[in-house]
Amino acid sequence: MPSRTPSSPPGPTPGSDPRSPSGPAPAHAPGGAPDRAAGPASGPAGAALPAALLCDMDGTLVDTERDWLATIAALLAEHTGHTANTGHTGSTGHGPDGLDTYAGLPLADAAERLAERIGTLTPETVRARLDETFTARVRAGVAVQPGALALLDSARDLGVPVALVTASERPVADLVLATLGTHRFACSVTAGETSRGKPHPDPYLAAAATLGVRPEDCLAVEDTPTGAASALAAGCRVLAVPTVDGIAPGPRTLLVASLAEADLTALPWPPAAAD
Repeated sequence: MPSRTPSSPPGPTPGSDPRSPSGPAPAHAPGGAPDRAAGPASGPAGAALPAALLCDMDGTLVDTERDWLATIAALLAEHTGHTANTGHTGSTGHGPDGLDTYAGLPLADAAERLAERIGTLTPETVRARLDETFTARVRAGVAVQPGALALLDSARDLGVPVALVTASERPVADLVLATLGTHRFACSVTAGETSRGKPHPDPYLAAAATLGVRPEDCLAVEDTPTGAASALAAGCRVLAVPTVDGIAPGPRTLLVASLAEADLTALPWPPAAAD
């Protein structure tokens, strides 16, 4: 696994999102606006390319999903003596109260659920504790997932704009963007920048609108059921690299073991039909 790289914030430039469900949204464009017409293009040998690549962050591009779940587990252990009431051991648990159910959740939603589970802390206190601990973990350094940079650079070389679509807060996303390289992204959408977060479709709809493309022409890259549900609800096709169980293959969902297996010129879908 790659070594963990210390992160620092890049200070992105705000943009706008006139077509998101909640109206204008503070989308950010660290890499500049895309110089590309909407709609799918053709790659080598006429292969259909996505109009945009919409990438989740934690667990997908960087190995921070385990840091997030470890943050949840530590707070649960501190206040309840165990990490989940499912009877499972280890760092993650399955079932309605298992740690896996927190994977991909926005901070506010996770804090509400965790406060109810703990019973002695308010959601505001839980949110502050989770935010402080997780941000510190990310600031200490993140490991880029195998194949992530190659996929992002391939998209850039093929003229496919890339958006970061994450359930993490803006300060955490900016730390990771600095590690991955802001030049690799045309825009980013983070927690709180749409009226609803994942698993609702709003973040992916906002990213597609900012890029000026149709969601159904986009390829989303996700690692959790929460994120995949968000992308599918927006109309995107999904390339899934699961870090937890629960993502099923389907007509619009392709599962791979690693981003190193991803090839934007060999996707199994024809171009989406025009309206």
